[in-house]
Amino acid sequence: MILLGVNIDHCATVRQARYRGYNQTAPGPVEPDPVALAVLAERAGADGITIHLREDRRHIQEHDVWRLKEVAKTRINLEMACTSAMVEFALKVKPNSVCVVPESREEISTEGGLDVVARRGHVKACIDAMNAAGIITSLFIDPDAEQIDLSAELGAPWIELHTGAWANAWHTPRRDAEFVRLREGALRARAAGLVVNAGHGINYDNVADIRTLPHVHELNIGHTIISRALSTGIEEAVREMKRRMNA
Repeated sequence: MILLGVNIDHCATVRQARYRGYNQTAPGPVEPDPVALAVLAERAGADGITIHLREDRRHIQEHDVWRLKEVAKTRINLEMACTSAMVEFALKVKPNSVCVVPESREEISTEGGLDVVARRGHVKACIDAMNAAGIITSLFIDPDAEQIDLSAELGAPWIELHTGAWANAWHTPRRDAEFVRLREGALRARAAGLVVNAGHGINYDNVADIRTLPHVHELNIGHTIISRALSTGIEEAVREMKRRMNA
C-alpha cells in the first residue's frame, strides 16, 4: 500500500488571500482553517499531513504548525528550506519528518528539486541536526543519479522524487522519457538504501501511472486534493485519491 501525505498549504493560501496581516490564523471569522482541514483529511484516511512553512510566509504561518502539532493523529511532515532559521524552528517543533526543499520568492509553488551537490555542506548539517533529534529527513530531489547517490552518502534516510517535470510533460512527447527517469531514479535510490517518496504535480488522472513506480513508499499531494475538495469536500477528495493510488 502506498501512503498518502496530504499537503494543506493551499487551504492557507485561500485564507491569506483575505486575512493576510491578521494577528490570528483561526478561529472566528478567519477562514478557512488548514488545521481543521487536516483533521478531516486524517479522518478520511490520510496517512500524514505535509505543511510548508515558507520564508515569505505566503500561506502557512508558524502558529498553524504549532496548532497542527497539538491535534494531529498521524505523521507531520514539515517542508522547509535548508536554512539555519528553519533548522532551528524544526528542532523546536519536532515534527515526525522534514522534507528539505529549494525555495524562491518568485515561484508560485516549489519548482525543481534541491541541488544537494551544490549545497552539500548545508544539507549535511541539516541532516545531522535532524538525525540527532530523531527527526526523519527527506530530500526533495530530481531523479538524477548524482543527486540520489549524494543524498544516500550524506545520510538522508528518505528522498522525495520531484515528479513535476513528468507531470508538466503529460501532454508532450517528453512524457515517456520523464517517466523512465523517475523509474530509474526510484530503482537507484532503493538500491542505495533510501526510502522513496514522490510528489509535485500528481493528480487524479496521472496517479494511475505514478503508482506503478517501483518501491514508492508515500506520495505527497496537495493542490489537486484541495481543488477537488471545493466540489466534493476534503474527506471524499482524500478517499478518492487513496482509492486511485492503491487500485
